[in-house]
Amino acid sequence: MARKFFVGGNWKMNGTKESIDKIVEFLSAGPLDPNTEVVVGCPAIYMDYVRTKLPASIGVAAQNCYKAEKGAFTGETSAAMIKDVGCEWVILGHSERRNVFGESDQLVGEKVGFALQSGLKVIPCIGELLEEREAGKTTEVCFRQLKAIADNVSDWSRVVIAYEPVWAIGTGKTATPEQAQEVHSQLRTWLADNVNPEVAAATRILYGGSVTAANCRELAACPDIDGSLVGGASLKPDFVAIVNATQ
Repeated sequence: MARKFFVGGNWKMNGTKESIDKIVEFLSAGPLDPNTEVVVGCPAIYMDYVRTKLPASIGVAAQNCYKAEKGAFTGETSAAMIKDVGCEWVILGHSERRNVFGESDQLVGEKVGFALQSGLKVIPCIGELLEEREAGKTTEVCFRQLKAIADNVSDWSRVVIAYEPVWAIGTGKTATPEQAQEVHSQLRTWLADNVNPEVAAATRILYGGSVTAANCRELAACPDIDGSLVGGASLKPDFVAIVNATQ
């Protein structure tokens, strides 16, 4: 079965009601390729607002959630809260969570496990730092991060992996399509060897890291790249062109 093309927009810590209304406007106008699954990740405080404004065909994701149903975890969002406002997705283990806020592979894995058990769909992120790539450790780092996630996955049909080389996020540097395809292919092989070939064939692996309207088609043409997780460009009308990258 062909893997459905997937484009996620990660708004990060950006947005006001006014700017969100503009994003809703260009997403609603589209036209968006009906063969592409589209999900936007917005700040927790705006999830309810975004879900009520966007067409039902576009998914809404939280950018993080904790590994407990409720309790004394000040400042955290639970999977139950995400579902309660009508959202179905969560982005977990983004490089900013790992590298700015110190989240470990183990914590990310536990969060993924709990989110899946709670009925959410999950976009777990993996990727290497510049010094790790230059030291030839790209696969070592990515496989380590992927294993911590895979060990906690109860339902692969609700997982969309995002490979985001940290050195390419927001820097204007993009992995070449060849560099990205090479890592995606290695990740798929790892899934075949360590989970099973069916999961490897069916699981979508997104590329993230300075994806733009200018480079999205070349990336989308690679056999193991099943879409993109888009940062800054998801706040602009260019995002429509990225969604339509396979047309």
